[in-house]
Amino acid sequence: MTDQPFAITPALADLIDRDDPADPIARQFLPDARERDAAPEELADPIGDERFSPVKGIVHRYPDRVLLKPTLACPAYCRFCFRRETVGTAKSTLTAMELRAALTYIEAHPEIWEVILSGGDPLALSPRRLGRIVRRIDEIAHVEVVRIHTRVPIADPPRIGDALIAALRAEKPVYVVVHCNHAKELSPASRAALARLADAGHPLLAQTVLLKGVNDDAATMESLMRALVRNRVKPYYLHHADLAPGTAHFRTTIAEGQAIVGQLRGRVSGLCQPTYVLDIPGGHGKVPVGPCYFEGPDEDGAYQVIDPAGGAHRYP
Repeated sequence: MTDQPFAITPALADLIDRDDPADPIARQFLPDARERDAAPEELADPIGDERFSPVKGIVHRYPDRVLLKPTLACPAYCRFCFRRETVGTAKSTLTAMELRAALTYIEAHPEIWEVILSGGDPLALSPRRLGRIVRRIDEIAHVEVVRIHTRVPIADPPRIGDALIAALRAEKPVYVVVHCNHAKELSPASRAALARLADAGHPLLAQTVLLKGVNDDAATMESLMRALVRNRVKPYYLHHADLAPGTAHFRTTIAEGQAIVGQLRGRVSGLCQPTYVLDIPGGHGKVPVGPCYFEGPDEDGAYQVIDPAGGAHRYP
């Protein structure tokens, strides 16, 4: 296990309530002594990036899409990061030659329909470099969709300025998936950054990690999902926390996660419902692990369906 680098932006630091020992921002970004305690089941590469990396900077786990990681640097480092063993290293950004090789790989594989810029945080790159990458992907005929995974609208909202908006301009759709775990993260500056992206025509989605002591109750999760939708961001995935070294103090059980998701059903709009997923260790992909609402069939071929209030109903 390596020590994860520490960094926090002024925007995030200003959100921390120093008088609250359970502050959800502090818990996500300030180092904790428990990070030194790696459990036996935890893995340096919990979702199998290396196994599916044919070229540096590329992860090709699914047939029709690839991750392109142009940088492993972030404006701030989440303490539960599943890439905590590699982010923030001295050689965290691809060289020009390495980036060319990664883009050449994408161009040589016509089955690739979607390119996902991840990292690290791709919006940590300069607008000039980011724009060159987006334009180059836009030129690849068989790529239909570009997706960007980022924490920047939350961690460093002033970065979402005119130059960065211009860098994301493309003929193909550019989806922006924002990592947000608590409604407190949606400061006025963050809301303004999201509005700039939405006004520029980018569909906005959200990824959330289920974290003990941050958002592991239905009321907190409901508040977050409503706040995201109010800011034109569709909740996409609720991730069960990965088996990254030293992160056991963040993980709930899957049963606890299912209970929280189950409580959202029926009490908030379908717009506010994320898909609860587990990324199977070893690189076997994401699968939904949310609650199941039906049982059967019985001897008559009928099912028992559970409504959002917990009532059971027979369905032929």
